[in-house]
Amino acid sequence: MTDNDTATLDSSKPLLTSRAGIGWGLLGVTAFSFTMPFTRIAVEHGNMSPLFVGSGRAVIAALLAAAALLVTRQPLPRGRQWAQLAVVAGGVVAGFPLLTSFALITAPASHGAVVVALLPAATAVAAVLRTGERPARLFWFAAALGAIAAIGFAAVQGGGLAGLHGSDALLFAAVIVCAIGYAEGGLLSRSLGSWQTISWALVLASPLMILLTGVAIAQHPPTATPVEWGAFAYLAAVSMFLGFFAWYRGLAIGPMAQVSQVQLTQPVMTILWAGLLLGERIGWPTILGGVAVVGCALLAVRARNSGRGGR
Repeated sequence: MTDNDTATLDSSKPLLTSRAGIGWGLLGVTAFSFTMPFTRIAVEHGNMSPLFVGSGRAVIAALLAAAALLVTRQPLPRGRQWAQLAVVAGGVVAGFPLLTSFALITAPASHGAVVVALLPAATAVAAVLRTGERPARLFWFAAALGAIAAIGFAAVQGGGLAGLHGSDALLFAAVIVCAIGYAEGGLLSRSLGSWQTISWALVLASPLMILLTGVAIAQHPPTATPVEWGAFAYLAAVSMFLGFFAWYRGLAIGPMAQVSQVQLTQPVMTILWAGLLLGERIGWPTILGGVAVVGCALLAVRARNSGRGGR
């Protein structure tokens, strides 16, 4: 083999690594893209309460996480890591599932997908505030513009600012708490490990989620159809657990800046699934709203990645 051959092989490694990271990231995002349609299926007819769907899926995921931690003999988190895990658990394990479950009782999955399209930009903002980065001014402009676009979309669909519904407030709150949880989890995964972070967060939140699940069953025993139970099973096993394995593996392989942008395809896929699985009518306001919010989120994420240390 010649020196030129060796150089050619070496230069191909970053490309292969990038493709692997993006591939795993896309697999995780595809798994997450079904979350809203399946949540809508689970709560739509009232056979399962939103409290049961939001908390019960975390309980099942916690059992899977505990088994994985025990089998692989993972060491316990230490000191400040428990506080960081509490932030992740509050945002990703408890806050986002519960808030979206209640919101999707009345909000269509496609509507929720557009609002939650703010999540990549919101996560970038949370990471900037958490780490003290100083990104370019374009980042803050894009993040603010994305928020305005999402609020404007919700207002148009509700008939004006006065027509904003409680479900919209729940969706925006879900974005905020999940963004904080994602940012904290990203930092913690550097020391604790990627899939270990979500697993320990699930275990940490399990006592509260078990209590909430018990309350939900006592108040409204679930009497779901097989389809609704299937949707619930997906939310528990994939949305809350296995999807994070692929997502965090993609981020770990990297490049993280490129892999993180794959998340911008999630609302597009969610809107597609909402149309195919739920028969929701995807009108031009939804399409235009999704394009506007995703575009602003993409601009914010890229501005952050390229403008670190800027003014």
